[in-house]
Amino acid sequence: MNPRVAFETLGCKLNQYETDAIAAGFRDLGWEIVGPEDPAEAYVVNTCTVTDKADRKSLSVVGHHLNRENTVVVVTGCFAESAQQTLEGTPGVTFVVPNAQKNQIPALVDGRWKGELEAPNLPAPDRFGFPVHDKVFHTRAGLKVQDGCDNFCSFCIIPTVRGRAVSLPLSSVLTTAQELVASGRKELVLTGVNLGRWTQGSLTFTDLMVALLAVPGDFRVRITSLEPDGLGDEFAGLFDHPKLCPHLHLCLQSGSPKVLLSMRREYNLEQYAAVVAALRERRPDLNLTTDLIVGFPGETDDDFQRSLDSIDAFDFGAVHVFPFSRRQGTRADRMAEQISTSVKAQRSRALHAKALEARLRKMESMIGSARRVLVETPDQGRSEGRWLRGLTEDYFPVRFHGQVAWNTFAPIRLDSVVREGEDFVFESTWRPRS
Repeated sequence: MNPRVAFETLGCKLNQYETDAIAAGFRDLGWEIVGPEDPAEAYVVNTCTVTDKADRKSLSVVGHHLNRENTVVVVTGCFAESAQQTLEGTPGVTFVVPNAQKNQIPALVDGRWKGELEAPNLPAPDRFGFPVHDKVFHTRAGLKVQDGCDNFCSFCIIPTVRGRAVSLPLSSVLTTAQELVASGRKELVLTGVNLGRWTQGSLTFTDLMVALLAVPGDFRVRITSLEPDGLGDEFAGLFDHPKLCPHLHLCLQSGSPKVLLSMRREYNLEQYAAVVAALRERRPDLNLTTDLIVGFPGETDDDFQRSLDSIDAFDFGAVHVFPFSRRQGTRADRMAEQISTSVKAQRSRALHAKALEARLRKMESMIGSARRVLVETPDQGRSEGRWLRGLTEDYFPVRFHGQVAWNTFAPIRLDSVVREGEDFVFESTWRPRS
């Protein structure tokens, strides 16, 4: 019987991409991929440390896999960077692997399982050392083009655990994209810590996108998340291209100019509004999503109200709400006027409710319109008939009936919106092209 490996991933889409690539590496070595609750010879936990809640979750998930006999437990990701000594001293943790050496995990674990390695002996770090691989967990293909961040916002620990900003050369980006498209991938999802800071000599992220969109083939490109600084009319013009998904996660963090300044963000509210206006002038239907932090030190009721108001002002289609979390070693951790946990919780609930109302209103306004949905997985939540699931080009979830293969595009009419857990989903009728 082939050895088995299971994965648990916390945090960002970059972590998800890297887990997919690590899993593919195991599969190439003959390992069977199983679920995190299944018996396995190895468990890989890809952790997050963006908030103290993420730290607690990471510890909990790691602890769940300890004390298993004859298993290898690997902890990697950002929490593995920030709590390396703690994790290395934890009984049952076999390896603690830095972010820059994640791509070596399959060979490391395979060697240990075969008795060839008694201690980790990893080669030089390579943050982009993930080969093109077949689909494992996700239909859409992550394409990592950037890592690290140089911004050092006052609340953020990520530059410490991910390192300084580095970029994958344009030639490597295009070669990887061509290989992914040739393998049948229909959506390329650009990932990175601070994508907008991709650079190569005089080339900018906009130049990268122009070259990527020129790659031939029937596929679409999605940008995961961008900071608004440095984006201008030329970038907005990219959304005229039919291959670029009309969706952008544009980080705001606060609707208050005072709080943005205290956060040491690289833009102010007027600059953010100008970027949004340029984008919406080119693509009025652009689905704009964002992050908002509540309870930042010194945030007043008026500051919070400005964040509430930003949801309607910028017509956000979804908002990720984060209560401010003190990260040791950051400027914000040392700031006065820390907000109480109860106030942060109250503001989080209010902001989340407001964001859900706006999302439902936006989705209801789309009923009756047509979309091109990438079919990803069957919907396991319904027993009556075969439901399929997918994402529209503007990043809304859809479930529908139809005889259509996964990893293909299906023309869809959005018929209704239904509640699904803490979110909403379109239910639709598949419409084959005549």
